Amino acid sequence: MTKFEEIKARDKEYFMNTYAPVDVAFESGNGCYLTDTEGNTYLDFLGGIAVNALGYNHPVFVNAICEQAKKVSIVSNYFYNETRGLMAEQLVKGTNLKKAFFGNSGAEANECAIKLARKYFKVKGENRFKIVTAVQSFHGRTLATVTATGQEKYNKPFAPLPDGIGIYIPYNDEEALRNVLEDNEVAAIMLEPIQGEGGIIPASESYLKLCDKLTKEKGALLILDEVQTGAGRTGKFWAFEHYGINPDIITCAKGIGGGVPVSACLATEKVAKAFVPGDHGTTFGAQPLVTAVGYAVCSKIREDGFMQDVANKGEHLMEGLKNLNDNRVVDVRGKGLIVGAETISGEFAKEVYNRMFKKGFILNVCGGKVLRFVPPLIITTEQIDQMLVALKETLNEIK
Repeated sequence: MTKFEEIKARDKEYFMNTYAPVDVAFESGNGCYLTDTEGNTYLDFLGGIAVNALGYNHPVFVNAICEQAKKVSIVSNYFYNETRGLMAEQLVKGTNLKKAFFGNSGAEANECAIKLARKYFKVKGENRFKIVTAVQSFHGRTLATVTATGQEKYNKPFAPLPDGIGIYIPYNDEEALRNVLEDNEVAAIMLEPIQGEGGIIPASESYLKLCDKLTKEKGALLILDEVQTGAGRTGKFWAFEHYGINPDIITCAKGIGGGVPVSACLATEKVAKAFVPGDHGTTFGAQPLVTAVGYAVCSKIREDGFMQDVANKGEHLMEGLKNLNDNRVVDVRGKGLIVGAETISGEFAKEVYNRMFKKGFILNVCGGKVLRFVPPLIITTEQIDQMLVALKETLNEIK
């Protein structure tokens, strides 16, 4: 029995059947490459689903872990720790947001946002509790966040779902937005600036600006889920910075830790004041190890020129995908290094994915029929070109 076969057999025996993994186990990585147990190397255009912002074995990431691990990894939130404040400061820098709460996953950040929005209006004495989200959205796997997720395949198996969460409106539909905000029980509109799991669908500039304008006029809150788009992924630290808007709350995870489990819910001073000690908490969130790493990763991303480089490489990737000139690739969209190539069918997208994987390129299919590209932010144009050549060959092979 090979090492991989042993890993697979043990997994099958002891791990819950919640995933359908590909027949490979990775045991090391360097830069944008992963190596499996059999010694095969793959160029990664998935990055742990937009998690490994600095790729694998990056000295900034590794050094931060090692140095903090030598000191202290967890002390409990009953006490202060230096790195918690440092990372919070790094996340809110240059925005209208002033306060952060740290959790472990994007779902927890969104759970926090929902609780904070409801508590904000309870403190104000207003009967606002409804959370409006978009069709094809994805906000997490807890009961509240899977209810907020506008896709039945994720939430229907867990009905009955909590009331008042997940009033779904069509994404990018300005009329639907106007209509739903006529309901004075709406506490917040929660949207992804670019729908990730829904198929890499960007919000239009006019739509996001209208969201910002109408929520302020109607007294509701605007929550932006930047779990997949934050930490420089779009060429700016936050996707909302492209649009000149001021959300009341944003949520983030994935890339802000570069590979350690850390998430954050960020809010304006006014909204954050609704929480008082005891309202919300977590054992592992905001601990010195993960926030030290997150601070180091985010500091690297904020270095001069880093995010402009991401923007340039994203344009290069999208241009290359458009220049494939294959009518089975019907649309290319995204911003920075979160890019989707919509194909003619789910079956076709999976065939492309499988063939590319056999050639040593890791992609992903989302939104049913969209090839998703969310590589480490350190990917090079040469590596992008290498993937594009392989993709062109793959498309030519599929008749």
